[in-house]
Amino acid sequence: MKQGHFESANQAEWQEYRALLAYLDSAGKGKAGGGSADRTAASLDRFPRLFRRISSHYALARRRGYSPGLIAELHDLVRGGYAHLYRRRPRPLAAVLAFMARDFPGALRRHASLFWLASALFFLPMVAMGLLAYADGEILYSLMDEDQVAGLEAMYDPDNRKPGRARERQADTDFAMFGFYVFNNVGIGFRNFAGGLVFGLGSAFVLLFNGLHIGAAAGHLSRLDYGETFWPFVSGHGPFELTAIAISGAAGLLLGKALVAPGNRPRLSALRYNAADAVLLVGGAGLMLLFAAVIEAFWSSGPAPASVKYGVGAAGWILVVLYLALAGRGDPSKGS
Repeated sequence: MKQGHFESANQAEWQEYRALLAYLDSAGKGKAGGGSADRTAASLDRFPRLFRRISSHYALARRRGYSPGLIAELHDLVRGGYAHLYRRRPRPLAAVLAFMARDFPGALRRHASLFWLASALFFLPMVAMGLLAYADGEILYSLMDEDQVAGLEAMYDPDNRKPGRARERQADTDFAMFGFYVFNNVGIGFRNFAGGLVFGLGSAFVLLFNGLHIGAAAGHLSRLDYGETFWPFVSGHGPFELTAIAISGAAGLLLGKALVAPGNRPRLSALRYNAADAVLLVGGAGLMLLFAAVIEAFWSSGPAPASVKYGVGAAGWILVVLYLALAGRGDPSKGS
């Protein structure tokens, strides 16, 4: 069916649905009243059925490749209806679980192309610089000064009683290190996200910068035969931390996209529209970084054999892939 026929055939239902949404919005603010409002209220029993119909129209429009404007309009209608149908406020823990199980992975899949772009900007320089640093022991000094390199080497020296910790933090408790890791990780994620406001260039820079530094450090330590300390340490939290950095970069790129290519919307309107999903992405990335900090503080420097740590790391990568690919599928309001 051509788009024009599709719109003509369903316009009456869309108008009725919009009227019900407007009534529910005004009722929520205590402003509903009058004859037309009473007539609208009388037809509220049709709202769930209309919601299902609009959700079906939205899915059809996406599948048939109709115009971005129509798809965005239907998406807004579905989101508005979802907010009213499921407006009961769950407990905080339940809200977080619902967010991680449905909203966050659904938002990531809606913007999968930006996630892959962010991953390329992060992981490709990481691998390339890692190989260069492994082949040339001087490469790391182009990114760090001598004191920084010496501190890095001391952290992963096989003789270090607490691998991954600087000398001045050897006496810190695991809980103190947890706070340190949270501060460091969330800082990276926030800079990644906020950099998107510079037309996405800031996010691209943060991704490249961190990719180069992480890769150079990994290659340098492996060259020194410190890999037996470094790789078991990072294997457990790496899947969650590295993926979250890429996701926070995708959130920033989503903001930048609104400024660079706003489509048929004014830039400010496009920024507000994209920010709704960008906040979901950076919120999910923040929780992943928090989980990574828990693993890094309480597991990574522990006494478990390297083989066990590698097994946990492999399981972590499998879990991340399955979670991001499958969680929340089948919810029409999230477009997943």
